[in-house]
Amino acid sequence: MQLFWLSFGFGLVTASVLAISAVGLSLQFGITNYINFAYGDFMALGAFFTYVLNDELLHLNIWVATLGGSVAMGAFAVMLNHFILAPFARRFKKTFYVLIVTFGLSLILLNLEYSIWGADVRFFSMPLDRAHHIGPLILTNSQLAVMAIAVVLMLGVHAMLKTTRLGKSMRAMSDNTTLAMTSGIDTNRVTTITWFLSGALAGLSGAVLGITEGNLTPAAGELFLFVIFAAVIVGGVGSIYGAMAGALLIGLATEVSAAYINPAYKLDTAFVILILALLIRPSGVFARPGRA
Repeated sequence: MQLFWLSFGFGLVTASVLAISAVGLSLQFGITNYINFAYGDFMALGAFFTYVLNDELLHLNIWVATLGGSVAMGAFAVMLNHFILAPFARRFKKTFYVLIVTFGLSLILLNLEYSIWGADVRFFSMPLDRAHHIGPLILTNSQLAVMAIAVVLMLGVHAMLKTTRLGKSMRAMSDNTTLAMTSGIDTNRVTTITWFLSGALAGLSGAVLGITEGNLTPAAGELFLFVIFAAVIVGGVGSIYGAMAGALLIGLATEVSAAYINPAYKLDTAFVILILALLIRPSGVFARPGRA
């Protein structure tokens, strides 16, 4: 039983990282209506921005560096959309073509990371972690911080979507971009802000993934991307709350299963859940009408 609770605590941490990344991907998809296959590389690049601020350049505190790396990745995501993705989206009406572009962008970013930082495993400069017994769970300071960040961000995203003018504009664009434009919503501004938020969340999730995993590699984001897709699809593509629920389910399932099967296959648990979800409820737990 102790092994179960230990893996359950790890599952909550993994679910927190998944929730941050899945919400960022869902925000971007809700506005643009195409999947960004370079999102995993956004995560890795944001983590390396954090690494530069934390270990290579300014030697900032890990959490301050994480904030700086997330903001830098948000700004970089806006630039990538403005100069690369948006022109293709305007020229080609079918999202399939933009999907291919994101594949190419993924390869470019991955090789850029390898050319700058190499293939060696990197480590953040962090103080020694202390473990805390919280009921049957055992969690370190950094794990508790990651969980707290995820909870605050989820509450913040909920408040933004429900109470702010920006959130209402996002919801309107997600439902019908043309109608939102004719209603006076500045769709270009909303899209830019959404890309910044999505990129910042990708950078943040990449950094906290490196913190929880204890290491950093250029390929880490691409491997984690498939787990993010599983969480997003199980929760319901385009649904923010579905992404949160899917992240919790997938995060707990992968880590708890590792207590009973070979840990090398724990990510396969996410695909088993994904297959079952597609068979039983293909639209996801919180399905959005009209979404793929």
